[in-house]
Amino acid sequence: MPSSLLTTEQAQRLRLAFDDDRDAETFFLRLERYGPELLDSLRAVYLERADGLLERLLEIMLHAYHTRPADLRRLDEARLLSPDWLQSPNMVGYVAYADRFAGTLRGVQEHVEYLDTLGVTYLHLMPLLRPREGQNDGGYAVADYRSVRPDLGTMDDLSALARDLRGRGISLVLDLVLNHVAREHEWAEKARAGEDRYRDYFHLFADRVLPDAYEATLPEVFPDFAPGNFTWDPELGEGHAGEGGTGGWVWTTFNTYQWDLNWGNPDVLAEFVDIILNLANRGVEVFRLDAIAFMWKRLGTDSQNQPEVHHLTRALRAAARIVAPAVAFKAEAIVGPGDLIHYLGTGTHHGRVSDMAYHNSLMVQLWSSLASRDTRLMEEALRAFAPKPTNTTWGMYVRCHDDIGWAISDTDAARVGISGPGHRAFLSDFYSGEFPGSFARGLVFQFNPATGDRRISGSAASLAGLETALEGGDEALIRLAVGRLLLLHTVILGFGGVPLLYMGDELALTNDDGYADTLEHAADNRWVHRPRMDWALAQEVRDHPDTPAGQVNAGLRWRIAVRKGLPHLHASIESRVIASPDPRVLMLRRDHPLGALLEVYNFSEERVVLPAYVLRGHLGDDAHDALSRSAFHLTRPTVTLDPYRALWLTAPEVNA
Repeated sequence: MPSSLLTTEQAQRLRLAFDDDRDAETFFLRLERYGPELLDSLRAVYLERADGLLERLLEIMLHAYHTRPADLRRLDEARLLSPDWLQSPNMVGYVAYADRFAGTLRGVQEHVEYLDTLGVTYLHLMPLLRPREGQNDGGYAVADYRSVRPDLGTMDDLSALARDLRGRGISLVLDLVLNHVAREHEWAEKARAGEDRYRDYFHLFADRVLPDAYEATLPEVFPDFAPGNFTWDPELGEGHAGEGGTGGWVWTTFNTYQWDLNWGNPDVLAEFVDIILNLANRGVEVFRLDAIAFMWKRLGTDSQNQPEVHHLTRALRAAARIVAPAVAFKAEAIVGPGDLIHYLGTGTHHGRVSDMAYHNSLMVQLWSSLASRDTRLMEEALRAFAPKPTNTTWGMYVRCHDDIGWAISDTDAARVGISGPGHRAFLSDFYSGEFPGSFARGLVFQFNPATGDRRISGSAASLAGLETALEGGDEALIRLAVGRLLLLHTVILGFGGVPLLYMGDELALTNDDGYADTLEHAADNRWVHRPRMDWALAQEVRDHPDTPAGQVNAGLRWRIAVRKGLPHLHASIESRVIASPDPRVLMLRRDHPLGALLEVYNFSEERVVLPAYVLRGHLGDDAHDALSRSAFHLTRPTVTLDPYRALWLTAPEVNA
């Protein structure tokens, strides 16, 4: 072992923990590979406390390694032989709330075949670890990381589901909330009881002096129902155990009942290494690292995207790789391009932080271009992204459980001659249905009068105009709405990464206007796009593919099948923006060893005529469209794109 990591005596003592020489050799080889990354990041954050922390982590990792089930150990070896498994065009994600999808974890098991036949290879079940009772931010206020919500089942049910999914080649993805825990979590309860060890798990203050200093530069996440970033708790004490109750302030970025953790305390990192490895041994293959950007606090900043966050993530990833290399991390960092790339790794962190990150900007630009019928802002936004590490991937999505925040850069907007604030206002007007001629049916979420910020809730189908079209019964408008939905999903399927289908979008489910009938949902209109799965409709669309929902479903299934057969969509390759001669059309190029793939998307309800030479310059005289299985002769003067038409073009010899 490298002397910088373990002494000879430590290495010998560690080897005594193994009965099997092959197990010992495997562990030591992984420790040799990932141990230096782990220790370097520990030292960067915890300084002189790092070496002692490493010894504690080794004990945690050894226990998890010894208790890792045999089938998961086999998966570890398979993933080490195929480290690009998450980048394969075969990867297609599905995101759902377990209860809304099928009632319980056992219910989800009963519908694994549905996911399999849809082409899903990655299942993200929204927060299912036990939250606090009552309001819990949709499950993101976790009271216990080691148990499942009682109404969903047990940890054994979770393990059984993971095993069934694994047997079908589907990876289980779970949320891991890093920034905070519920006020009812055991750590918070002990902190309120005055236990010094657990008080140091949080950011606690006796008065408002420091909170006010921090607030000067902190934004508000939920200004409507959780203004400010600190909460007075009358049960907080100042002293030792048994001396609680005098009251104090606690850092609560999101809601008053979500207490931010103090990652400056190495005990917190040790707790999460243990939590991650415990869940990994239950069969969780991908961890969605929730609220990751907020983990480190620094006075005078917005306390987001701090350098320590990337060191902490690299340390967590290195520890997981030593025990369970089948596991991957996905960063839930909804931040600007300049900050986002660091979650995949830059410099010494290159490709060593998270394996995957959400491409929030792509999602925002999809809806922006759909409303404006203009892709020039999208072109500018996509060009702003630095190349990602080739061993990482994007998570692309059209809709998710959350609202849409209009993350439009003023700089990008200025480059195309529009006002950033003006365009954001237009998008809020358009998707709330206030803009004249809008096809959308959405709701304003979290209006902030101070900034003018208005986020939007709504299902993909309702925002794309299907709800309005169905109510009007206009067949032409219905066809256009179906075209919009399929166009948006075709872009995420072709961008290069893991496309994430949000539950119900494959059935074109519209807004659930009855969300307010449930008391705990009434104040949060994001529940309008969190409906229950319509299993009767799921059967109907297979029997009647000519209905609007059936057309969306059949179109998605076909595009997924095409994606899986197209090696050009391997995520190690970047999609590059190609200047389009028509602002209504987005053009992307992917350079694969088998040849170029040119993607062409018409973001308007109008027929667009492109000069053929624009395509010929990339592909030659002839091209093949993988989506329609048709040939294009680019020696002709023009190529016509029907409304919302998408093309995935390659040179014909590639398909010979």
